[in-house]
Amino acid sequence: MTLATAYWCVLIAALLPYVWVAFAKTGAPGYNNRNPRAWLGKQEGNYRVQRANAAHLNAFEAFAPFAAGVVMAQLAGVDPGRIALLAVAFVVLRIAHGVCYLADLPRWRSLAWITGYACVLGLLGLAALSVA
Repeated sequence: MTLATAYWCVLIAALLPYVWVAFAKTGAPGYNNRNPRAWLGKQEGNYRVQRANAAHLNAFEAFAPFAAGVVMAQLAGVDPGRIALLAVAFVVLRIAHGVCYLADLPRWRSLAWITGYACVLGLLGLAALSVA
């Protein structure tokens, strides 16, 4: 794997929030694009929409540290194969995280989250160790 693989993973991770929000917006009739947040607030009993929206928000939260980790590791001279491996693992785990959110599998979702976060910490740690 190459650094290009890691960069493709950053692109995929940047797009994931929009995949999950598409599930939220198509999960109930009457979606209102004029005021989507108010529409979402009215979806109290629609747990599928709520879980899809939570996956959407969580994907945004996870993106910045991941992208920073890839860039920092690359700038620090970390082996591109290691960067790519951690990046691919992160993306696979983030997809699993979203699927588990939609399927209401909280234990598997948490496992995907913590393992994906470990990939981010790995990228950041390798970067720090490489310049120490």
